[in-house]
Amino acid sequence: MSFDFSHAYAVIMAGGGGTRLWPLSRKDSPKQLLPLIGEETLFQSTVARLEELFPPQRILVVTVEEQAQAMKSQAPQLPEENYLIEPAPRGTASVVGLAALALQKRDPQAALAILPSDHFIRNVDLFHYLLKAAFDVAADDYLVTLGITPTLPSTAYGYIQQGAALNGEYKYPVYTVKSFKEKPSEEIAQQLLRMGGHSWNSGMFIWKAETILREIQKQMPALYSALNKIGGAWDDSSAREATLKEAWLDLENKTVDYGIMEKAEKVAVLPAGGLGWSDVGAWSSLFEVLLPDMRGNIAANDVLHLAHETNNTLVYGGSSERLVVTIGVDDMVIVDSGDVLLVCKADQSQKVKEVVEHLKKHRQERYL
Repeated sequence: MSFDFSHAYAVIMAGGGGTRLWPLSRKDSPKQLLPLIGEETLFQSTVARLEELFPPQRILVVTVEEQAQAMKSQAPQLPEENYLIEPAPRGTASVVGLAALALQKRDPQAALAILPSDHFIRNVDLFHYLLKAAFDVAADDYLVTLGITPTLPSTAYGYIQQGAALNGEYKYPVYTVKSFKEKPSEEIAQQLLRMGGHSWNSGMFIWKAETILREIQKQMPALYSALNKIGGAWDDSSAREATLKEAWLDLENKTVDYGIMEKAEKVAVLPAGGLGWSDVGAWSSLFEVLLPDMRGNIAANDVLHLAHETNNTLVYGGSSERLVVTIGVDDMVIVDSGDVLLVCKADQSQKVKEVVEHLKKHRQERYL
């Protein structure tokens, strides 16, 4: 079925903290609000990427109160009413439910693409083509996900195992989903890569509002009950806000992957190669998106880096007047945020999250 794109909406999930990019990403300045790659913030890049396909009136943002004002100033072209404010983070399943409810109230024929605010995509034309193709599949009542064709045996992503090809006059190859797999060990990741037929789980989803709400009713009845209460107060803004706060805080914190996708019956995947995608999930991921010098070194954010006998090293600094010198080091990540200096092996940068947990446990709030 060909989908009427005038009923297509984009929903940006933008409430996360991005702790794996600490010490630059903090509570008051999470990674999506930072210009990590170029002059635009990741959030601004996401909005710009979508504006080529959707008018601003059909781009929504789900975030938390602490980040909403900064986002509104970074993307003033988006209407005020298109910002949906979570009273507190309750996982992506709740974000999806709230966005689907809001859009169904606005447009009963709405379909929505759920997209994180902090991804990097180099091939924007292919991304647009994939989204259009995915909306056509979603029109047939499928829950659709965009998979990323693996380029290495990564342990940082979940994997999607594709099943049979879907019959239909779709614009792009699309498959049923056989299973979702959690982040694997390196040995299993290598096996999955050798087997083929697996994609990285990108966290990008496309579905009709009525389809996902029906699935929430079936699999997450507590969330559906809360959405029903919120929907009942929707036309009165003050009553809606009060009902949202009351219903939201009792919700279980659950991702849409675990809460919905793993048990749903009609799930489809479009495996995308050549998208130039990164979730910018750790400092090491900047090696994939920023241009290195001849020895694989990257000096980012105007830092002055004197690299002597140094290879494959990322230096990220906050001042063009501060010189960082490295001698005889390889495969390192060095991040200078002013009050914190991070030095780690590039292949250990995922463990930054453990440091953040340590600081929380020991109440070192000034560094969070």
